[in-house]
Amino acid sequence: MVAACDRDALGKTFSEGEFELRVESRFYGEEAKRIEDVLDALQDASIGNLTGNEVVNAAICAGYVEEGCVLSIGGVKHAQFVVMH
Repeated sequence: MVAACDRDALGKTFSEGEFELRVESRFYGEEAKRIEDVLDALQDASIGNLTGNEVVNAAICAGYVEEGCVLSIGGVKHAQFVVMH
């Protein structure tokens, strides 16, 4: 499993209607990674949890996530995926 978020989203809570997204370091960690490193890690991941416009857009461009399946909560993109073999 790869969990990654944009640095500026970490520690914040976003809400829209009945949805609330808490971006907590206990889940996402605190170690900063380059987008390229996250995309490399996604190559071997069977589960992905991505929060933030930058990381989600990169995952879309790399083909890991379909744009039509992305949620936007409080203006912040969130995507999850599962690879089943």
